Amino acid sequence: MRSVDIAGAGAFGTALAIAFAHGGTKVTLWARDGAEGIEAARENQRRLPGHKLPENLTVTGDRSALTSDLMLVAIPTQKLHEFVNADLTAKRILSCAKGIHKATGLTPSKLIEDLTGRPSGALTGPSFAADIAAGLPTALTLAVADEAAGQALQERLSTPALRLYRTTDLVGAELGGALKNVMAIAAGVVMGAGLGESARAALMARGFAEMRRVASEKNARDETLSGLSGLGDLVLTCTSDKSRNFRHGLALAGAMPLDVDATVEGAATAEELASHADLDTPIADAVAALCQGQITVHDAVADLMTRPLKPE
Repeated sequence: MRSVDIAGAGAFGTALAIAFAHGGTKVTLWARDGAEGIEAARENQRRLPGHKLPENLTVTGDRSALTSDLMLVAIPTQKLHEFVNADLTAKRILSCAKGIHKATGLTPSKLIEDLTGRPSGALTGPSFAADIAAGLPTALTLAVADEAAGQALQERLSTPALRLYRTTDLVGAELGGALKNVMAIAAGVVMGAGLGESARAALMARGFAEMRRVASEKNARDETLSGLSGLGDLVLTCTSDKSRNFRHGLALAGAMPLDVDATVEGAATAEELASHADLDTPIADAVAALCQGQITVHDAVADLMTRPLKPE
């Protein structure tokens, strides 16, 4: 039986573990906390309630139990360095995180490569954990720089309900996943402030243009941003309150309480982008200032609406 290790028993890591196990893969899921409780209940009642774990899925808190040649790391970007190191034995590691590491400015896969000394890849794209766990049709981007390795992993990880499209543009795939979180916060602010659907559509369109500008500066391929990991993920997270980043935007606008325990990768990514004066990122700059309490929603809207008029 094929095997895969998944590090990180949040909602997404658990959902992937369930999907791969249903697809016939032996899965070991590492949980930083509460592994025994999840294993005993055969359900991640805290992060993904209502979805039972298949028999060929084992949950552990012991790193030494991770012995597969393939590991997926579903740990938030800002916490990756606490788990990933050169002691990991997997020959291939794929990041499932979406963001930019604030301390280094690196994408998750590049951070993993720095920490392990081995090539990494990414699994990203438009997906909610509950949909994956329920076996609903989902398509993701598998980004691996080596074409042959990417094809082998695509065949190994695809399931009847989880369709993987591969790319060698690792930079573009990861930037799409990181930048769309920033736009999801902005979309949540728009809706939470009652600015309307037309404003959200404008925000998404201009946000996508901003994503493409940043990606171009980082030498990503434009077609990657137009695919699942860019435009696809942008549409999903800007239009659903299942998105933590979207909900964070709603909270910033006062439409719901702020969840201080939620992982909001878009906030850290916006702050990292705003620190680069050479990047033209007005939306990310506004999101960073909002998240840091430096401006109000009214100020942010006024700043964006009074920018110099120019061709689209």
